[in-house]
This record gives sequence, C-alpha cells and structure tokens, in this order.
Amino acid sequence: MPLPSLPKELALELGLDEPNDDVHLRARVAAALRLAPDDVPPVAIRKRSIDARRGTVRFHVLVELAAAEGGEERELGLPHPRQVGAPEVLIVGTGPAGLFCAYELARHGVGSCLIDRGKQVQPRRHDLKGLNRRGLVDPDSNYCFGEGGAGTYSDGKLYTRAHKRGSVRDVIEILARHGAPEDILVDARPHIGSNRLPQVVASMREELLRCGVQFRFGTRVTGLRLAGGPAERRVTGLRVASGEDLEAASVVLATGHSASDVYGFLLEQGVQLEAKPFAMGVRIEHPQALINRIQYGASASHPALPAAAYRIAETVEKRGVFSFCMCPGGFIVPASTEPEGLVVNGMSLSRRSSRFANSGLVVAVELEDVARAGHQGVLAGIELQRRLEAAAQRAGGGGLRAPATRVSDFLAKRSSSSLPDTSYLPGLFATDIGAVLDSAGVGLSERLRDALRVFDRQLRGYVTQDAILVGVESRTSSPVRVLRDPESLQAPNVAGLYPSGEGAGYAGGIMSAAMDGARVARAILQKRSQ
Repeated sequence: MPLPSLPKELALELGLDEPNDDVHLRARVAAALRLAPDDVPPVAIRKRSIDARRGTVRFHVLVELAAAEGGEERELGLPHPRQVGAPEVLIVGTGPAGLFCAYELARHGVGSCLIDRGKQVQPRRHDLKGLNRRGLVDPDSNYCFGEGGAGTYSDGKLYTRAHKRGSVRDVIEILARHGAPEDILVDARPHIGSNRLPQVVASMREELLRCGVQFRFGTRVTGLRLAGGPAERRVTGLRVASGEDLEAASVVLATGHSASDVYGFLLEQGVQLEAKPFAMGVRIEHPQALINRIQYGASASHPALPAAAYRIAETVEKRGVFSFCMCPGGFIVPASTEPEGLVVNGMSLSRRSSRFANSGLVVAVELEDVARAGHQGVLAGIELQRRLEAAAQRAGGGGLRAPATRVSDFLAKRSSSSLPDTSYLPGLFATDIGAVLDSAGVGLSERLRDALRVFDRQLRGYVTQDAILVGVESRTSSPVRVLRDPESLQAPNVAGLYPSGEGAGYAGGIMSAAMDGARVARAILQKRSQ
C-alpha cells in the first residue's frame, strides 16, 4: 500500500519534560502523521520558540520533513565572497551595515575598503575594561565605536521585524558560517552573546581580507571629498584626521547612531539631513529569578528553560513607553562616547547566566518635544541627548557611577537611600532618577511612572523595591536621518554617497542594519552595471 503524500513541514507542541533527541522527535512526527516510525522521512527542526501563555510552558517547533533527503544539507551562506581587485567603494564603519555591505560587494567581486575610527575587537576589549574599572572614556574606542559596531558587546540579539528589507535567513546563515552557534538557525529569538560575537566579527573580517577587501582601523573620517556644482555634486572620496585623502566614486556612510561629529561635517558640507523622533529613558534591572517566576510561573526553575525575557509597551499621553534591548541573564554597561556624559546600555553572554535581567525602558521623544525643551535645528535631538547625559553624569558623582533609584521609590517620587546589588560594574549612586529625567524637559518621568503601573498589571510583580532604574538610556536610535533617494539609495544632492544603517536612520538593530548594508551594496552594483 503506497504511503500518503506528506507535508513539507509539520508544527508540533512539545512539553518541557519530553526528551530532546531525534528518536523522540521522529516518534512525535510519526504519531502526528499516523505512520510507523520507519516510514517517517528524515526530519529537522527549522523553528523553535517558547510559549508561556495559558499558564503552561511548552515549546513550539516547526519540523521540516525530508530535510536531509538527497544527501547533506547545502553549505551555509551561499554565495561566498570571491577575490576582489582594488577598492572601488569606501565604507565608513565596520558595524553590521558596513560589514555586510562589504560582504555583499565581495560576493560579486567588487572590492571595498572599510574605515573605522575604533579598534579591532581584541584591543577594543582593553578600552572596555578601562570604562568598567577606571571610568576612562576613549572617544574613539568604546561600547559604541570599534570593529563590529555597538552590537558587538551588547548581546548580539538577532530578532527583527524588518523582513521586507532583505533576507533574514541569509544574514543568519552568514553569521552561523563564521562561528555563531547553530541554534540561531532555528530559535525564534536568536542571540549570539557578547562573548562569542567578537569572534564571529573577526572571522568575517579575516575572510574578507583573504579575498582582498581592505580595512583601516584607528582612522577617523573628518569630511567628504566633493566635486561638481550645487546642482550635480558627486562624492570623490573622504578626508581623514591624519590629513590624508582617500579616493573612490562610491562612499557608504554606516557610522552607527552615536557618531555625532559625522552629522556635523555632513551638515557643513550641505548633505541633506532631517531631525527624526527617537526615545530616551533608563535601564530597569530585576533579579532574573523574579522575571523567570513572572514569565514561567511554576515552571520557573525547570532546567529546560532559558532565562526568561519580556517585551512590554504602553501609550501614555500619545507617547509610546516601551522596553528596548531586553537582556535576560545580562549586565548593564557604561556606553558613554564622551567624557562629559553618562550613557548606559545592556549586554549578556551566550549562556545568559547572570543573576540579573535588564532592559531599556524608554519614552518616545517627538520633534515637538525637542522644540518645547528649547532645542532647534536638525541636530536638536543630539543636543537633548547630551543635556540628559550630562545631568546623569553629575547625578552619579563621576567615575561613570550611574544614578539609580528603586522602582518603588521612583513611583513615590522620592530618592532612594539604599540600592540592591547590581550588575553595573562602575557602581551606582542612590538618588532620585526622576529628577535626572526631568532635566530633559520632555516629560520622561511622569510618562514612565504611568506606564510602570500598567506594566505591573501585565507582569505581576514587575514593580518591586528589588527592581532599580539606572540612568540614562539615551542612544536607542539616531535622532538624525541622512536623506537618501528611495530607489537609488544615494543622497539626493550628492551622487555616489550612500547613507546606511542605524546612524543614517534606516535600521534599528543588528539584523536590520546588516540587511540595509547588503541592500546598499546591491544598489551600488546596479549602478555600476549601468
């Protein structure tokens, strides 16, 4: 009797105590299809997620049937980069947008030179130690600047909703090919970890170097080289701090969301910029065990479950208040890029084994809010960021100590006299974080208080004296957009200039930035073929 036709994919629900092995998986597939186990074709998990709704925690998996039929699975990340000639494109920034732009160009045999003000990942680690242990801010090498960009040392979260911008699978496969854990190929919310992502970034750089792509670290760009009149200007290269001029017919700006000096010289040289909304607030830190209990209930201590995450959002007075860059089992870190200001961010290692959970908790800032606070012009949002960051530094007392308040005290509008343990290595200073937020003049503290009361109803126990607010989280995204034509992706008044990634205002995270960089590369290739 012939076997019935089989589906290509099958969705299964697995309990926490079910065996995690191929034999059990095939048995579950056989039972679902009403087949004998020997009649089940090869299977492989293609997507895995945790569902903690309705009081019972379980795994949802999407199984592909006949996954290994015809031999081994294809090689990851095809096509691979090939040998290139002399650089035709200058790429400013070695974050995901710049790195994946160079990678896509090299797939088509087009050479590029990547330029970064910071250092390679290994020497960059020493400057991060200086930040954490001695409060020393190197304005060119820190959590934001250097090889891999801001995401290198902030967890390596790969979740994105920007599926229309490019191939999510392609980016994931390239990362896995260069040493990221293969779990990222199936997890619904994949992450790499700040201890593993530097090696992935270095592996990509080494492959590109073998193909002839060039890299220049410790090189700060100070301006564009331009030719032509006002009506038909074009880029001819870059100027760097050493005084050297670099030549190329195409320049990609992939500088990340914190390179405020870049916006300054672009504005001076007449490149079209516009102010855009962004968000600012704090980091909120809880004991990870508390978040596990909130999310997993009675299953909180089950060994099959990872450190629990959450995502929350509420609208208060027409402004969004939401969690951002949530780091289960993570650490709060100093992300300052200037000695005069204090910024915090979050990160976690691949195992997410810290005792703490932290997340950005931020309030949307619209252009009218910025103007009401007294800042005008295209760079007004940057001025507002600096104002809040300077207030945070003063409130912390120096040395990158961060001002912090228990959530219960914050809701009561009072200072904290003591604080619980924290993951933040430079240390905290107990104070009133509400006063720090109020210094921005855009209604951050009251909107945050209203949202926290809602969040505590959604996540019972979220508001507690064991949770702290640490300030400030001000670099969620760029407050400036570098305009580009939606078709050619070039700056509308400078031919050959391609704004890309978070710093240009076209991405928000590792995945969307990487996809945008690859998209820009394809635009360059298309123009080159004309």
